[in-house]
Amino acid sequence: MTQKDNLVKGDIKKHLGKIAVPAALGFLFSTLFNVVDSYFAGQIGTDAIAGMTLSFPVFFLLLAIASGIGNGINALGAIALGANDDKRFHALFKNAMGIALIFGVFIPIIAPFLARLLFAAQGAEAAPLEYGLRYITVVMIGYAFFMINFSLNGMLYAQGNSKPFRNFLLVATVVNIGLNPVFIFGFWIIPAMDTAGIGLATVLVQMGGTVYLFFRLMASPKFKVKRVKSRAFDVQVVKDIFGQGIPAALNNATIAIGIFVINFYVMYYGGTSTVAAYGIAIRIEQLALVPTIGLNVAVLSIVGQSYGAKKKTRIYNVWKQGTIIGLIIMTVGVVVIVPLAPWLIAFFDDSSDVIASGTQYLRIEAFAFLSYVFLNIGIAVLQGVKKPMFAVWIGLYRQVLPLGLFYLLGTVLAMGILGVWWGIVIINWSAVIITLLYVKKTLKDRTEDFE
Repeated sequence: MTQKDNLVKGDIKKHLGKIAVPAALGFLFSTLFNVVDSYFAGQIGTDAIAGMTLSFPVFFLLLAIASGIGNGINALGAIALGANDDKRFHALFKNAMGIALIFGVFIPIIAPFLARLLFAAQGAEAAPLEYGLRYITVVMIGYAFFMINFSLNGMLYAQGNSKPFRNFLLVATVVNIGLNPVFIFGFWIIPAMDTAGIGLATVLVQMGGTVYLFFRLMASPKFKVKRVKSRAFDVQVVKDIFGQGIPAALNNATIAIGIFVINFYVMYYGGTSTVAAYGIAIRIEQLALVPTIGLNVAVLSIVGQSYGAKKKTRIYNVWKQGTIIGLIIMTVGVVVIVPLAPWLIAFFDDSSDVIASGTQYLRIEAFAFLSYVFLNIGIAVLQGVKKPMFAVWIGLYRQVLPLGLFYLLGTVLAMGILGVWWGIVIINWSAVIITLLYVKKTLKDRTEDFE
């Protein structure tokens, strides 16, 4: 490994910046991509935004699998590089591609049955149901490209290279701005497809991303095609990828479960306009969280290589410095979002009910912003030392507990929709306490015989 790609040595802050900034920009463009979708859905109408919001948890379930596998490849690839295990590194790629293709075929087959079931579970009906179904069905048909892209990116992230994914998402966002109105409203021989057109635009840009990321991986310093050819499909490698990736996928899946629960209670206490407001506010919240997501990628990559090289002090320092930087960034986000909340919501929908509900959510959710830093950085550290299952348990705690808490606050204590918003804050901060204690104990146990 060249000095440039060696994350085991050198200044931690420089490595964090080198990886986190491009990764954060990539996630920024990914979020902007979704913001563009929400904006154009708003041009169709409030029912279309509500339908897209109801599709979020279904979309999250799809991304949970793809990003989980990519996350597992990132962690295992970084550990292999830290241990100078070239054979292992290339075996991960070959087996990951096989996994991606299998899921890419399987998901479209079950799409017609799964989508309607998941929408019905949220209480979706009438126009919002149909808008959401048209969008998510098209996305499911093109799912193979999501799987392949996350796997390719995991191999690049393991090398500390987060720029290709950033470049892809930047171009994807620009292209999406052009494709959305064409497919939504129709142009020349292209028929108007409303929300199905949003889904088609998404799939097409993912197809382009597959080609680009493949060639960038081929050109990366640690990847050699001839070494992939010499590696066989290996059941143990597949088990390792699932062993590391499925917990990450399940963690993301619990987010989808949480959104199901939140959507149900938001619809129950607030109705369609509040669901639309929540969907818009989530996009704005994601923008604020983008820089810390880049930090998660950087922390995982550096901790992974440091764990492979058995560097105890470095692992602790990465955890500490990543957390401090994240807290500073999120504090800035709170200062910006709280006063500007009404105008940010109004950009997507000028309905007074939507603006009021979205503003209320963002200003209460601001109390939970810093909690995401502790949670996500802690989980990234654990994934880097091959302890990914905690993410699943803490995810279940955060996403299943609301079933009772929202009812207690919203109905028993008669807080209504405020019970949902404040319930999110309470759950997140209690999860932070659990996470900090667990990370500290785990690092002590896992690095006991390290330098």
